[in-house]
Amino acid sequence: MAAPASGGAFEGIASENEQMWGFTRPQLIALGLMLVGIVIAPSVLYPIFLMKVLCFALFACAFNLLIGYVGLLSFGHAAYFGMGGYLAGYAAKSWGLTPEACIIVGGLAGMVLGWVIGSLAIRRQGIYFAMITLAMAQMVYFFCVQAPFTGGEDGIQAIPRGNLFGVIDLRSDMTMYWLVAAVFVIGFLFIHRVINSPFGQVMTAIRENEPRATSLGYRTDDYKLMAFVISAALSGVAGATKSLVFGIATLTDVFWTMSGEVVLMSLVGGLGTLFGPVAGAAIIVSMQNYLAEFGAWVTVIQGVIFVLCVLAFRRGVVGEIGRILKVRL
Repeated sequence: MAAPASGGAFEGIASENEQMWGFTRPQLIALGLMLVGIVIAPSVLYPIFLMKVLCFALFACAFNLLIGYVGLLSFGHAAYFGMGGYLAGYAAKSWGLTPEACIIVGGLAGMVLGWVIGSLAIRRQGIYFAMITLAMAQMVYFFCVQAPFTGGEDGIQAIPRGNLFGVIDLRSDMTMYWLVAAVFVIGFLFIHRVINSPFGQVMTAIRENEPRATSLGYRTDDYKLMAFVISAALSGVAGATKSLVFGIATLTDVFWTMSGEVVLMSLVGGLGTLFGPVAGAAIIVSMQNYLAEFGAWVTVIQGVIFVLCVLAFRRGVVGEIGRILKVRL
């Protein structure tokens, strides 16, 4: 799947004014602020809440890699997120694997499932692609309802956090928080590297004009499938991390509404932006946490905010900030 010599035609897609490690100056500033926030946040907010934000932020970043940079709208990402959580929880509880091994198991589960579903869906485009991913994800959901190892409607409960590398006890929320933060930062930087690699430039070219990319000799289906698998694998990592944090894996994480939530996070934050999914996840999870007293009205409030974002922030919160400041975030 090597790029043909004519790939230079897409070199203009790469962002100008790159400063260091592929980050522009505004992105470096935003990255620094994000890292500082991750370090000082536990002194202000509950670690459990912060870990939930980071897990969903990684999930949203993985989803944004597919829709924001390849232009593929998947309505089935809950399958990889939820299955990653189930297998990681099962590996921790039944096999006694260490936390880092369980997270790897979750990522592999998402990768394999993504390859299977992506191989079937990638030949279609637009609404057909979205509906195939939704249908396949629902098949995964019904499999989880019936499979013995998932616990059915009860899920897998009392998942142990275990000892990191067999040494560091993760029962403390603060200790677990630093593991989750490390997983998120590694995943975030990996996504950034993918986006700013030659492979990422081809992905963007496919999003902008797939027929032209095909005419230049790129095997676009292979590139799309690889992006799909990477996105699914990172979603599995996010789901696995979340199951270890909360000690439970349930059908909620594999149901279609979870796919809708990650779409909402990406849209609110800003599609095709590096930091947009992180901001979107923080906004949506904060709403769910701090507006919980309103019960079912939380969904209505989310809908209203979504409509307002679509009307007032066409590029999402981070996208609009970048437009106003005339920088890429």
